[in-house]
Amino acid sequence: VQLQASGGGLVQAGGSLRLSCAASGSSFNFNYMSWYRQAPGKQRELVATMTDTSTIIHQDSVKGRFTVSRTNAKGTVYLQMNSLKPEDTAVYYCKFNLRESWSDPYTNYWGQGTQVTVSS
Repeated sequence: VQLQASGGGLVQAGGSLRLSCAASGSSFNFNYMSWYRQAPGKQRELVATMTDTSTIIHQDSVKGRFTVSRTNAKGTVYLQMNSLKPEDTAVYYCKFNLRESWSDPYTNYWGQGTQVTVSS
């Protein structure tokens, strides 16, 4: 399984971006996925988690501005980011927790990260 993250870029404050994270490979059983971000000089932080039944936005600073969605096939998840602020500048990473067959353990897979830069 490989994850490909995309959609980052440079945007002015108040703008929007939609990040994508697509899983490729054979069919798999999806458990949950998460979006993380890491700003320069800071630790990576958990932004949002999506399961089959719920979505949790972990960072109070993005509640009401960021939303998570996915395709019906669960192979692609999105992070819609609105009203972006300079403090949202970071490298954004996706992580899928899944298994490729019923006999496999759930395993974490990470995307390569996509840079989001918000100018003031």
